[in-house]
Amino acid sequence: MAYLDYNATSPLRPEAKGIMERALTLGGNASSVHGRGRAARAMIEAAREQVAAFAGAKPSQVVFTSGGTEANALALWSAVQGAAVAGSRITRLFVSAIEHETVLAAAAAAAERMAGIRLEIVPCAPDGVIVLDSVRKALREGKGRALIALMAANNETGAIQSVAEASSIAAEAGALLFVDAVQAAGKMPVPAADYVTLSAHKIGGLQGTGALVVRDAPFAAQMVGGGQEHGRRAGTENLAGIAAFGAAAEAAGTDASSGLRDRFEEGVRRVMPDAIIFAEASPRLGNTSNFALPGIPAETALMALDLDGVMMSSGAACSSGSVKPSHVLAAMGVREDLARCALRASFGWDSTGADVDAALAAISNLVARVRPRAAA
Repeated sequence: MAYLDYNATSPLRPEAKGIMERALTLGGNASSVHGRGRAARAMIEAAREQVAAFAGAKPSQVVFTSGGTEANALALWSAVQGAAVAGSRITRLFVSAIEHETVLAAAAAAAERMAGIRLEIVPCAPDGVIVLDSVRKALREGKGRALIALMAANNETGAIQSVAEASSIAAEAGALLFVDAVQAAGKMPVPAADYVTLSAHKIGGLQGTGALVVRDAPFAAQMVGGGQEHGRRAGTENLAGIAAFGAAAEAAGTDASSGLRDRFEEGVRRVMPDAIIFAEASPRLGNTSNFALPGIPAETALMALDLDGVMMSSGAACSSGSVKPSHVLAAMGVREDLARCALRASFGWDSTGADVDAALAAISNLVARVRPRAAA
């Protein structure tokens, strides 16, 4: 079995599993003042320090959430509502065309529900990198405070975005910057921004745990009714998930590029010389390969690979049982017929050369079976 779907979720790291088991055995509520409660609180605050160090932030700036989706929504709504309360109302949202659906949906909802907010989608170049010149120009010409949402690296193509340039643009215009670092974390340094989001299960922690890092920026709690997370997110903390997140963050900080992606892509090109590798010309995460085998639909390829024990993802998103082409590839100008052939292989902390060999053997079998029929 070869698991090449780390961008979807990473297997649990041993370090995370160990402390998760200790947290489950402890069983205390971190809001209780007795011994077990204090021990649970200590475990959470230790994890907060680990995640903060991983993100280059202060522990006081880390808000634990139920995952990346909540963290993204919390970042956007906190910025919009918090800025309004602070008297610096946001009137424009600049969101890149390749953002994760959670960010795009939250931004669209904010623009729809709050009067006076205009949503502008920032275009993407064919290499998978967002074109920020339009944002700079719009900010110079327009009025009112703005929020720029730009992911650190794309979850499908691995294309690394120009966060430093976006930060400069935001600083010049007095805008806020929100960076979704869910996919980038553990594969490159976590960039600094007013709001940064993280997810535990992408780096070897448990599913269902994430974090929002807020650096001296407007904030408005969305879940209220309890004093947890210093009043920033009500609800009993997920002790096991948070503790495992901290351990995974500490372990992920030592990860190094394995070179498996390049070896894999070289092999794919040997098997099928006309294979397309998306965003190949741009800086990419060292673990991510988004590619297409022309003429072989992703659904066909994924089923065949799975039968051979190789697990990957498609470049398409599933909705109500139907498959639609990736909005990321569409933003890059990729033809729909080619986008429907897109596959994603992603490697991680437990990947080996044997995984690459198994994947290439399965792809070779697939091409040998499908290509002759296509030619006929």
